[in-house]
Amino acid sequence: MADETVDAKGLNCPMPILRAKKALKGMAAGTTLEVQATDPGSVKDFEAFCRSTGNELLESRQDGNTYIYLIKKTG
Repeated sequence: MADETVDAKGLNCPMPILRAKKALKGMAAGTTLEVQATDPGSVKDFEAFCRSTGNELLESRQDGNTYIYLIKKTG
């Protein structure tokens, strides 16, 4: 279970990333954020986002038309 959830369904790139970035900014290190998106491009976007920010992508899965990402905030 994530500490916070961002619903970015129906939003296209770069909005899911921007919403996640904003949410993570206010979170403590070690907490987790779940992001729900419907943009197929978000798969590669979240992989790159986590690589570039140093946050850990714990899970990336698809549930029907929804892509779900679990991100652990580091630092």
